[in-house]
Amino acid sequence: MIRPFLSRGTGFQPVNRSSQAGSLCHALQTMVFLFLFSMAPVACTAQSSTESIAGRSVTWPTPSQWRRVVLLEDYNTRVVLFGVTVLGAAAGLVGSFTLLRKRALLGDALSHATLPGLALAFIVASGLGMDGKSLPILLFGATLSGLLGVAVVLIVRSQTRLKEDAGLGIALSVFFGAGMALLGVVQQMDTGHAAGLESFIYGKTASMNANDANLIAAASLIGIAGCLFLFKEFKLLCFDESFAGSRGMPVLGLDLALMSLVVLVTIVGLQAVGLILVVALFVTPAAAARFWTEKMWVTAWLAALIGGVGGVLGGAASALFPRLPSGAMIVLASTTLFGCSMLFGTERGLLVRWHRRYSVNRRIRRQHLLRGLYELLELGASGASGESGASGASGDHATLKSKSISIDQLMAIRSWSKRQLWRTIRSAAREELVTIGEQAIGLTRAGYVEGARLTRQHRLWELYLITHAEVAASRVDRDADAIEHVLGPDMIDELETLLEQRPVEIAVPESPHTTSDGVAT
Repeated sequence: MIRPFLSRGTGFQPVNRSSQAGSLCHALQTMVFLFLFSMAPVACTAQSSTESIAGRSVTWPTPSQWRRVVLLEDYNTRVVLFGVTVLGAAAGLVGSFTLLRKRALLGDALSHATLPGLALAFIVASGLGMDGKSLPILLFGATLSGLLGVAVVLIVRSQTRLKEDAGLGIALSVFFGAGMALLGVVQQMDTGHAAGLESFIYGKTASMNANDANLIAAASLIGIAGCLFLFKEFKLLCFDESFAGSRGMPVLGLDLALMSLVVLVTIVGLQAVGLILVVALFVTPAAAARFWTEKMWVTAWLAALIGGVGGVLGGAASALFPRLPSGAMIVLASTTLFGCSMLFGTERGLLVRWHRRYSVNRRIRRQHLLRGLYELLELGASGASGESGASGASGDHATLKSKSISIDQLMAIRSWSKRQLWRTIRSAAREELVTIGEQAIGLTRAGYVEGARLTRQHRLWELYLITHAEVAASRVDRDADAIEHVLGPDMIDELETLLEQRPVEIAVPESPHTTSDGVAT
């Protein structure tokens, strides 16, 4: 599956030439172009200076370079994009569990824990006459050091009274400090220097070859397979660890398995983004997926998709701007997707939350308007244009057609502005709940029925609070107003049972209190 994708040639030849594959390819190319277009200000800013931060100029890519990257014509570009895509997908999938497990910084701690293993592997291999910069040797040392970091976190968590974040902090600081000390030893060695290890600290995607990509793909597929095989167990572990233990599940073993998957993905991600930024591969895609759904399996796969797309965009940007750090570009690409998810997410996005809040507030204001009109008609308010003092709402709707309530009366019973009141009135009129006259408002038949239902619902809750919660009558209106908008039919039936007043049709109980001006609420 890997070799056809990475086959050498003058141009990239896709394995599947179906129309669906072509559409997907065009979509990915479009996303790559849009992201790279958004990076134009960064590149232009860098070009305006004769030298970048690293002392090397960054130039804007030519149209030929754009074409070669977007169309994946270069063999090395295909290798790099394949490696970072699979790595991003695996990290996003594993990171969705660590995020729900409230261990978002686990990848950060374990990535820093690999540094002493890298340095020790270099020192030991050089002392034995082997190539100290051999990738398998360095990754083997990093794996052992990362597993030791996992053991430290578990020991601190299970054998002491310290919280888990303390264990993560201890593992991060101690292992990273030891690694920096060992790097100083490496720099003083006659057999080499630490330049070859810098790619594991800051990341160097451009140096990735086919063997590296195959290694990353194999390790990432193992991580994905482990998550799929233990999906139910990991899900239960994330949401209710105590219940998982009561079901006889090996909680410690599952915890160790999850951490081992984090170590596995972290090790193969060191060369791509470096140990400093590898935590972003775990946290950012998983956090972005949470804005789109509440379902666990959708979150996991969406995090994998976002991680893979972030790897594609970041790898393409790194190919276009080779002077910029590749790991940072991948992280920035994932962060861009996170920002889009935070803004446009269908479940927790800012726009959706704003729309929901606006809809709820509009519904509450409409309910307040209908209840206020009903209560004023019920009392035969002095501001009504019909017969004063009539019992209004206690009769049928036909007797209310000639009655209306002035705007001043509505303004007096609730603290809303005239602009807000008129906006609510027009909204209710569009729904055919009220009729608008000259500076006066009346209820339609539908508005009368809805107002009676809302008033009855409000007063049932007031009576319940006074009878069973011992809330003072002078305070019950405010307390009832905070909850009445979420009362469902089942809760209303339960209130009626508790208060032993089953209505015949629409029996509205009298208000248990009045305001200072005699208007019931």
